[in-house]
Amino acid sequence: MSVFRFSRSTLPAMPWKNGGGTTQEIASWPQGAGLDSFGWRVSIATIAAAGPFSVFAGIDRSIMLLEGDGVRLFTHDGRIAHRLDVPQQLFAFSGDDAIDCTLLGGASNDFNVMTRRGQWRADVRVLDRAAAIDPAPHGVLLALRGEWRLDDETLREGEGICWADAARGWQAAPAHEDARLVVVRIVPA
Repeated sequence: MSVFRFSRSTLPAMPWKNGGGTTQEIASWPQGAGLDSFGWRVSIATIAAAGPFSVFAGIDRSIMLLEGDGVRLFTHDGRIAHRLDVPQQLFAFSGDDAIDCTLLGGASNDFNVMTRRGQWRADVRVLDRAAAIDPAPHGVLLALRGEWRLDDETLREGEGICWADAARGWQAAPAHEDARLVVVRIVPA
C-alpha cells in the first residue's frame, strides 16, 4: 500500500456490517482484510436513519461528525449517552458496546477510526494551523476544509493521503486561516 492519495468524491460506498447504513472505506490494514480481521480501519459513514451501530468486538472506535445535524449515541443500559452534534469533535468508545443512535435532524456524515485493541492505537486530531506531524507507521490525512500543503503535496478540501507500512512524518501548512485537516496516526499498541 505504501502511500496513496484519495478523494471523498470517488470512494465507493458499501453497506455497514449490520446493513443499517453505508460507509466509504478510506483504508484498512492489512490490505484485503475483512471486517472481522482488520488491524485498523478508517472510513466515512453516512447515517440516514435511526438504528444500531455494528458491534466490533475487540475494537477501539473513534467517531467525529463531519457534516449534518448529528446523532445521539446511547446504550440501552444508560452507560453511554452522547450527542455527536459538534463538527470535528472526537468521541471514543468500545466497539464491544451495543451502541444505538437517533438522528438529531437529517442525515449526517461521520469520520470513523477503528483499531484492534492490544495491536494498534490511533492518535486523531484536527489541525487548524501549520504543524509538524510526527512519524507513524500508518496514517490518514484528510483536508476537511480549505487547502493544505503537506511537504510537496497539495490537498484540496475532500482530498487525502493514506500511508501504511511506511513510517512517515509530514509538515502541514494551511493555505488560509479557516482550513482544517484531520490527522490520524496509527501506531503499535
